[in-house]
Amino acid sequence: QGQLVESGGGSVQAGGSLRLSCEVSGLAFQSNCMGWFRQASGEESESVANIYFTGAPTSYAASVGGRFTIARDDVKVYLERNSLKPEDTGIYYCAAKLGACRVITGAAQDRWGFTSWGQGTRVTVSS
Repeated sequence: QGQLVESGGGSVQAGGSLRLSCEVSGLAFQSNCMGWFRQASGEESESVANIYFTGAPTSYAASVGGRFTIARDDVKVYLERNSLKPEDTGIYYCAAKLGACRVITGAAQDRWGFTSWGQGTRVTVSS
């Protein structure tokens, strides 16, 4: 199922920025939808952003409202996060699935089909 390794997490004050990276190996990267998910303490993970292997289309959760940008190159997927808020705190996971991406709606179906997951990187945003 391949290996995904996230990096770039840390602590930042509200209003700050962080860039997360996910290095992918052992997958048919060119055939995958790549996604970023956030899991806050005690909550289910939610889809934050996804991107198809061609680089488009992309989809974002309503909660990130233009503050986040997902991008990819041949070996990595990135999540640029600006204007961070305390509610952006959580563990961020990178994940992959074969085939097309689904438009993020906030429903549990946003997680369907993602079979390869990284170990996560923790982000803490303080007010």
